[in-house]
Amino acid sequence: MQALLALSRAIDKLNAFVGKYSIWLIFAATVISAINAIVRKVFNYSSNGFLEVQWYLFAWSFLVAAGYTLLHREHVRIDVLNSRLPKKVQLWIEILGLIFFLTPICVLVLWLCIPMLGEKFASGEMSPNPGGLLRWPVWAALPVGFVLLLLQGWSELIKCIAFLRGQGPDPTVKLSEKSAEEELAELLRQQAAAAARNPAPHAH
Repeated sequence: MQALLALSRAIDKLNAFVGKYSIWLIFAATVISAINAIVRKVFNYSSNGFLEVQWYLFAWSFLVAAGYTLLHREHVRIDVLNSRLPKKVQLWIEILGLIFFLTPICVLVLWLCIPMLGEKFASGEMSPNPGGLLRWPVWAALPVGFVLLLLQGWSELIKCIAFLRGQGPDPTVKLSEKSAEEELAELLRQQAAAAARNPAPHAH
């Protein structure tokens, strides 16, 4: 079990790293959008390539961060009934979902998309739009994203089994890691609270 837990921790670190830096893909898409708007207004010029690279970057950020989202339990869940059940029952539902739903869906998507990616790479398929881009780079996001999601599903499965065996923490509790923005907001709240408790003396 210890070897499986070590594998789980490695997968968690991988998806935490990918998720942390995938935000830069959104930033890049935003910068390209702004540059495209400026060039279009100033020089009356634009290209479908600018538009396509934006949704390429968005697709990559969305897909590769799926594992990170599962790691932090931020995916959409309907817990009206599940949250009222005993913890052991909740974990068994989680285990069955990971084995019989998440894993087969990820495997199916990989089985379907990898040959298609190979075909598009071999053919050099281009966008039908004038000035468009190669298609295979955006298709490559599918296998990468679903491999990361599948690995994270297995990591969560290991953690659920470890908890049921008394060898790990409760995996259904959300991670408390805060982003830089959340840490800054918390610091500002603390400073405001401190200033309210200790107001500066009035000058006479």
